[in-house]
Amino acid sequence: MPLVVRPLESFDLTAVLALNNAAVPAVPPATKEELAQLVVVAGLAVVAEVDPGRPVGFLLAMDPGVGYESENYRWFSARSDSFVYVDRIVVAEGERGTGIGRALHAAAFDRAAEHGRAEVTCEVNVRPANPESLAFHGRLGFTKLGEQETKGGAYRVALLAAPVRRP
Repeated sequence: MPLVVRPLESFDLTAVLALNNAAVPAVPPATKEELAQLVVVAGLAVVAEVDPGRPVGFLLAMDPGVGYESENYRWFSARSDSFVYVDRIVVAEGERGTGIGRALHAAAFDRAAEHGRAEVTCEVNVRPANPESLAFHGRLGFTKLGEQETKGGAYRVALLAAPVRRP
């Protein structure tokens, strides 16, 4: 079956929650209610499927100017208003390295280009370390703009950005 990236629907929340919480500490843990609220705030909420009805990955991204209280989103907002911020991206453990993460990020870059934004931004943990994600983002053209402590010092993240390529 081909890979399909489609909008995240309410019926996907249970599967997306399971993906999210299986990926902790790379992403923060969430309840179904918290995840549903993130989807409401997100300008882009998509899932990736190989088999219909079985998400194997998801991406949530925020546009500038939304009322989102993430420390990392606020860092990027203070810097610019021309971005799409990837709040979280998760690919199921057995599906990594198959192009799903690349396809999900393509949706974020498409949104940024459609809205005339200059870059796609995100953060990746450096404590606890997530070297696979840092390498993956590097291959996609992301560069480190800075680092910051988050969650009261429980995490340290690299703040990354990649330019949107215009056709």
